[in-house]
Amino acid sequence: MRTFLPAVAEQLFRDIQKIYEETTQIPDDLLIALKFVFGTCALQALDLVDQRSVTCLSSPSGRKAFQVIGGSGRLYTCFLSCHYCPCPAFTYTVLRRNQGLLCKHILAVYLCQAMAVTQQESISDQQMSAVLSGTGGP
Repeated sequence: MRTFLPAVAEQLFRDIQKIYEETTQIPDDLLIALKFVFGTCALQALDLVDQRSVTCLSSPSGRKAFQVIGGSGRLYTCFLSCHYCPCPAFTYTVLRRNQGLLCKHILAVYLCQAMAVTQQESISDQQMSAVLSGTGGP
């Protein structure tokens, strides 16, 4: 998994992936590490994972985008390739104030990938263009 995160975060996701494959659980020490590295959004992201709120959209051309249904029910289209989410928390906390590595939506995407619980949906290239331009969904 190629990310734009510090090495400690990447290692944490690898550890979660390895242990989750073996036990289908995340042990307390890794949950504490998640909270330490990502702060308050860790618990919110885990809630999104539990609710199966993350869907990976993929098109025949190989493009991928992730849609996350937020706690309020709003749909956010996130891009790991450029480490971006359009939510207000990402804009304010990550981009403007530089006080966090990411928002709960992107963290939920990383966690779902590490745990192999991401919902998958194949869409056409035309549908992907609409998703990428913000003019529509799948």
